[in-house]
Amino acid sequence: MPELPEVETRVRQLQEPCASRTIQEVHIGWPRHIHTPNPVEFRQRICGQRITNLDRRGKFLIFELSTDVLIIHLRMSGDLYVATPETPIDKYAHTTLTFDNRHELRFTDARKFGRVYLVQSADKITSKLGPEPLSKQFTHSVFYQMLSKHRRMLKPLLLDQHFLAGMGNIYTDEALHLSGLHPTTLSNMISKTHSHNLWRNIRKVLRDGIRHSGSSIDWVYKGGSHQHHFTVYGQHGKPCQICNSTIVRTTVSQRGTYYCPKCQPSPKTI
Repeated sequence: MPELPEVETRVRQLQEPCASRTIQEVHIGWPRHIHTPNPVEFRQRICGQRITNLDRRGKFLIFELSTDVLIIHLRMSGDLYVATPETPIDKYAHTTLTFDNRHELRFTDARKFGRVYLVQSADKITSKLGPEPLSKQFTHSVFYQMLSKHRRMLKPLLLDQHFLAGMGNIYTDEALHLSGLHPTTLSNMISKTHSHNLWRNIRKVLRDGIRHSGSSIDWVYKGGSHQHHFTVYGQHGKPCQICNSTIVRTTVSQRGTYYCPKCQPSPKTI
């Protein structure tokens, strides 16, 4: 699933080809892509609207239109790109918006888990998301208070989009490894010093991911190079870059998880 750096990369790449474009036509090959409203109303409302801004909230891409707001969640296998009409259409391009210059915004989604929303306000979809980890408002003091209010394992807590927006499996494992924290450590048991390290490393791995245009780890999302900089994710059986111990793969809350047993010792009060 594309995480914050991958979605942020797509937002930046789509800015220029989508800026000030008017949506003239819509092709919906998979009606269930359209979550809100129904596909018929979606087509009627969005045609004729102009894209005034493009932004991101967590893992959601937000297109501000002249009247409504178009929100897209890529989920497991989604991707967005702009193509000319002459470009061969990917068989997984289930939803396409045609602009006034005839270029097309294509939403490809092999597993068909992605969702499209057309609403009057983005808050209707994003209001329950946690804070943005790269925002100025997300200070260490705020983060430490957030951790202290919960008694949950760090890995599933950081993946909870209501707790913190945009984190996924890759960047959570990377941040925990750099911080020397075991994925099952309880959030309210870590010291202020360790929480500061985690706060700093969350921001570090996300910024590094954005700088490398995200991570290309399968056939879905391409173009990024951050996978060449992983310290722990996907490194099962390889030596830890910090201590040379062997990286281990386990399951935490039904999610595949990579960690170093030496750098990230089993949970205890720290």
